[in-house]
Amino acid sequence: MGNLLLLLFMTLLIGCEKSKLPTPFQAIDVSWRYIEKPVDFNLTDPNGKTRRLSDFKGKVVVLFFGYTHCPEICPTTLADLAQVMRLLDKDAEKVQVLFVTLDPERDTPKLLAEYVPSFHPSFLGLYGDAQTTAQVAKTFGVSYEKRVEKGSYTLDHSDGTYLIGTRGKPVLLSPYNQRAELLVQDIKLLLQTAH
Repeated sequence: MGNLLLLLFMTLLIGCEKSKLPTPFQAIDVSWRYIEKPVDFNLTDPNGKTRRLSDFKGKVVVLFFGYTHCPEICPTTLADLAQVMRLLDKDAEKVQVLFVTLDPERDTPKLLAEYVPSFHPSFLGLYGDAQTTAQVAKTFGVSYEKRVEKGSYTLDHSDGTYLIGTRGKPVLLSPYNQRAELLVQDIKLLLQTAH
């Protein structure tokens, strides 16, 4: 009987602990990674202009890392993001999709200027040299590895799309193949919290 009472008491104690409120977002909040150092980058757009995350303050930034020769994940994600922009309708003006290449060796400014906006005219491709690319990827926890195959190569890379609030926070990570409707929901929440 004593063990039963002790078990009941412990169950009540556990039940009284404060539970964390669920996040309203579908994506995972990874803002904790950037508590000490704000998230930013220094990359170049196809016109040769240096771009920083802070250049897009006031907009929700949708950030995706990939490469133009990617056979599946990258074009699928960009097509999904184009669908998100259509669903956002007028709110799409308050969103900037950025595609950061992990393959600056092949993804020339000319190629990025043609490939990225072919999914949606507002999409912007960004690049850096090999060292800058590695540094920005590390900042966002993106891993990638070159795989040489028959005189060419592919890149194995982590997937997922970052959603960054209008003031650089919060930073959310949405999994690959997230439904467009859920991405739209998260972006609209980020736009609401901007006011």
